[in-house]
Amino acid sequence: MTRNKIAMAAVLAATSLAMGSAAIASSHREAPFVAGLPKVDGTDFYMFRSYEPGREGFVTILANYQPLQDAYGGPNYFTMDPDALYEIHVDNSGDSAEDLTFQFRFTNAYGQANIPSLNVTGGKVPVTGGPAGGVQVPLANIGPGMGAATGALNVTESYTVKLVRGNRRTGSVAAVTAASGGASSFTKPVDNIGSKSIPDYAGYAAGFVQNINVPGCAATGARMFVGQRREGFVVNLGQVFDQVNLNPLGARNSAGNTIGNKNVTTLALELPIACLTNGADPVIGAWTTASKRQARLLNPNPAGPVANGGGRGPSRDGGAWTQVSRLGSPLVNEVVIGITDKDKFNTSEPKNDVANFGAYVLYPTLPVLVNVLFNVPPPATPRNDLLAAFVTGVTATVNGAPFKYTAPTNLTVPGEMLRLNTAIAPAAIGNQNDLGFLGCDLAGFPNGRRPVDDVVDIALTVAEGALTGTNGLQTCNVSGATPMVVNPGAVVNDGARPNPAAYLTAFPYLNTPVPGSP
Repeated sequence: MTRNKIAMAAVLAATSLAMGSAAIASSHREAPFVAGLPKVDGTDFYMFRSYEPGREGFVTILANYQPLQDAYGGPNYFTMDPDALYEIHVDNSGDSAEDLTFQFRFTNAYGQANIPSLNVTGGKVPVTGGPAGGVQVPLANIGPGMGAATGALNVTESYTVKLVRGNRRTGSVAAVTAASGGASSFTKPVDNIGSKSIPDYAGYAAGFVQNINVPGCAATGARMFVGQRREGFVVNLGQVFDQVNLNPLGARNSAGNTIGNKNVTTLALELPIACLTNGADPVIGAWTTASKRQARLLNPNPAGPVANGGGRGPSRDGGAWTQVSRLGSPLVNEVVIGITDKDKFNTSEPKNDVANFGAYVLYPTLPVLVNVLFNVPPPATPRNDLLAAFVTGVTATVNGAPFKYTAPTNLTVPGEMLRLNTAIAPAAIGNQNDLGFLGCDLAGFPNGRRPVDDVVDIALTVAEGALTGTNGLQTCNVSGATPMVVNPGAVVNDGARPNPAAYLTAFPYLNTPVPGSP
């Protein structure tokens, strides 16, 4: 049996928590506390072997924040939080603790626009009879752009990235730097204000893809991008949450994508495989978190942002970093974790998942709710197979030989995260199936997650028994010479299907954001 067939059999032997428990929206306002902190709300997390031609030796990781951005959201738009710590964690040793952590910090500067020909300095416009030096304008940009260039920006964002090896708070720290020149501070592109401000936003944003050096790694060719992107997640959100007010076995493209005209902010890394694995095990796990300081003191009389030298900003944050947002596998916190534990999940670490949340996997509630609504029998509980797959990755024995599909060979502590077997080759654009392994595509979810993977339909279908033979749903049969789809089209779905043309075919893969005006 070929390696691909063994891997497919392994997938069919079990599945991940995100699919087994199922869910119906990615992490957009998924927990009570973080719903009030949109700047640190992680929305989606992707990790996959790069499928841009010539980049197959790299892994792309995308962490999205700030959900449901309306493109017209001026004058402030969607700057990142300078008082927050955004992190991407990688476990390559099987202990459900971070071995590598990429830490992103942001600085926002206001009153930056300079137009010498108009005598504009620091965003102040001279006004007849007004004060000397001019009057500060209320806009993020002044003057129209040309082609891929902006007008004079009145708000600028910069960021730094540090790599921590070991514990995220006590490990060794070194800066990620530019491959040319060695700079450790990078500039983030302004959001897509509109076509008059930035006529060629795609060209403008492309100039912010950074070639980087990764400390402690021969990372030739590594890249990074931080900036606004078009929302890549596809879901029929309103009808799904209205007690699944749709035909779940109808056409997969029967409804619209509720959030198709929204934007997100993406932290994107593309790193050589060798920089992420431990050299012995091809399987890695990863997740993203955001943290805030423990204490905040509000200032009733602010005097400008601290970053601009005001010294007395609207608030002062202090104390230890405290995690408030967490995201690994998609769809977990929305409808897997009970409503009273959602904030707890966002503050927890993978190593504690079995004790904290194991019952939610053994006894998933979504199949029970579907039975009430549609009289579809749920698979039998307890779902011990789902618990094992959720916390360990997927392992199977095929023809007497063990094969670990997404399970670390050195697993010592189980925990929830998105796992990727870097030894499995990526599928080329034309060969990708948005149902992942349900469509016999080994390179798709749950082996990592690509933007085109329809995790909602995969999750719903598996939850209702695709892998157990319950309800005659689509799966993949690997018993023959070639893996074959069984029960094609019998896919439990929300009616919203990803369109491959809606994504880029190269890094950072998520498309140009929707502009604030035509």
